[in-house]
Amino acid sequence: MQVQLWCVCIVTVLTIVTGDNLVDDCQLVGDKKSFNEQAVLKRLAPLKNKRFEAETQEGTETYKYTFVVCGRVDNSSESTNEGLVQSKKVKDTTETTVIGRITETHIINGTDWILLIYGNGEKYDRHCNQEARKAMVMISCNKNTQGGAFTVISEERNKSKECFYLFEMDSSVACPPEESHLSVGSILLIVFAVLVAVYIIGGFLYQRFVVGAKGMEQFPNFTFWQELGNLMADGCDFVCRSRPRTSETAYRGVGDDQLGEEPEERDDHLLPM
Repeated sequence: MQVQLWCVCIVTVLTIVTGDNLVDDCQLVGDKKSFNEQAVLKRLAPLKNKRFEAETQEGTETYKYTFVVCGRVDNSSESTNEGLVQSKKVKDTTETTVIGRITETHIINGTDWILLIYGNGEKYDRHCNQEARKAMVMISCNKNTQGGAFTVISEERNKSKECFYLFEMDSSVACPPEESHLSVGSILLIVFAVLVAVYIIGGFLYQRFVVGAKGMEQFPNFTFWQELGNLMADGCDFVCRSRPRTSETAYRGVGDDQLGEEPEERDDHLLPM
């Protein structure tokens, strides 16, 4: 029994950490949530319980709309799971009409937009055959804001059925995930740089603490790299220098071909007069 209790606690904690229950207040229509709907709900998690407001003017009357993402506008015990409401001041009182409830939620998404639909609102008095009101909120991609620019677009109530209120707002949650633009060459360069860093740091630590080297000898394979550097310098000198590659030697051989004509010696002064 204790083992089962611990398992339940661990699963509950993991669920809270991963955020799987962040948008459970939005009750989707249908018995089960599809994989796509669950993915969209997770994308909406940063906006959960955030309130957005907008006002419109129709003649002398001002209407205020309050929208909560997967949350209740009224958090009191008298709440009716309203997710979007309309308020209108009449003299000293405020009339409130529920446009949509989170207990009947539809989600449709595209590449850079999410359509959140709250149904089962209060019924019309005279329009749309007195069907229940419905709120449709189009969330468009905007990387510069997490949520904002909530506005009222229109109210479609001149039909016999399927009437709705249309709203719009911007949010970064509707933006597609950015793909990595690293090329194969960039990845290879990163891997090479990491290997070089590991070689230098690991070799330095080995030379210093295991071998006991000091100074420049702490550099891994210092003798090898020093000789390689000398060979590269000699090669560069051989290829790139503009001075003559051979020079006259100060010492010359004494071969017959190198001997010049000896001056004729005159010994006439040795003869007797």
